[in-house]
Amino acid sequence: MFDSLSYFRWQDVLDILVVAFVIHQAISVIRGTRSVQMVVGIGILTAVYFLASVLDLSALMWVMQTFLSSILLIVIIVFQKDIRRALTQVGRSPFQKHTEIVDKQMEEIIRTLFYLSKRRIGALIVIERDTSLGDFIESGFKLDALLTKELLISIFMPVSPLHDGAALINQGRIQHAGCILPLTQNPYINKRYGTRHRAAIGLSEETDAVVLVVSEETQEISIVRHGALTTVADEISLTKSLNAIFVAGSGTSYSLKNWMGLK
Repeated sequence: MFDSLSYFRWQDVLDILVVAFVIHQAISVIRGTRSVQMVVGIGILTAVYFLASVLDLSALMWVMQTFLSSILLIVIIVFQKDIRRALTQVGRSPFQKHTEIVDKQMEEIIRTLFYLSKRRIGALIVIERDTSLGDFIESGFKLDALLTKELLISIFMPVSPLHDGAALINQGRIQHAGCILPLTQNPYINKRYGTRHRAAIGLSEETDAVVLVVSEETQEISIVRHGALTTVADEISLTKSLNAIFVAGSGTSYSLKNWMGLK
């Protein structure tokens, strides 16, 4: 045992740590998406191949060899969205900061959400962060307007031609409205969620954006990130959740609690 340890170099330690980090990042990228089931499926097929090899099942081995010989191409096709998202995260500058919004702007968003919720008016608000949403705003209308409760409400009123799309917020301004977002392809999403929620989940699966959704049927307000949807019960819960994302996660010093008088 000690003889084996004598051949253990510091490069081996580094090698193990790098591989562990890569595996951890890969799991983080696909966690909560339908890709998890696909990984399990590929793992089962690989296990079947080795079992066929042990039992000397020639026909099954030939079928599995034919399939696994194209595994790289299959992985690229099946996981193209996850690979694109992972490469985006790798290419992100370590010195790049999130595009955060200040207390007053967050206050406008929160009050808008609960105003619309009480009146059963659906809404979809996207807060852009590090990942550019340029691919998703081509279908919308450019506003580049000051972020106010009144403007947000007017966008999502049923009589507005923009109410069915998403409002995109960047640099503390409403940059675009009426944007059409990609729907999630995850078959395990609860059937009670409609197009708005599926669009919110779909965008969050491909980017690091924070998406806020108001359901006109249930009046629920939800936060969607990384393919996961969380429903909030009241303004305090929503404020705490957004604090955890924009304050604790970014290291900035401002707080969303000031305007609510929270301790």
